[in-house]
Amino acid sequence: MPIRERKQHSPSEFDLDVISGDDDMFRWFLLCFLFGKPIRSETAVATWRIFIDGKVDTPWAILETPNHKLVNMLRSGGYTRYQHAAADGLQKCMKQLIRDYDGSLYLMVESSMDEDELSKRIQKLYGVGPKIAEIFMREVDEIFARRVE
Repeated sequence: MPIRERKQHSPSEFDLDVISGDDDMFRWFLLCFLFGKPIRSETAVATWRIFIDGKVDTPWAILETPNHKLVNMLRSGGYTRYQHAAADGLQKCMKQLIRDYDGSLYLMVESSMDEDELSKRIQKLYGVGPKIAEIFMREVDEIFARRVE
């Protein structure tokens, strides 16, 4: 059976402008975090929309949301397995992001010399591996391109 190519999503599909600042950049990161897990992309999008609609779309909101509520949100989005691990992972990731970068991915980007350094920094966040970093990085390269101009 041939392996299906996963659709490459972009922030514009979700009305996000990642270079406009922290809000949209974080929302894109949250979606990338969900895309990077072993789940169908439709499920990741549905779950992301639940987070957005529920205003659980900042590092602080995720951290302040009780774990059982995050689990329920993930389950409502279609996670039938791993929802407990995903909820724990999200909260651990947010703790690190707040501790190390004041909750700002934009600060992480701005304090990185180049894309390589940013990729390494983002992969130091709990639960973020090369795939999540790759998806996220496709959209922030414009910030680095502007520095060269």
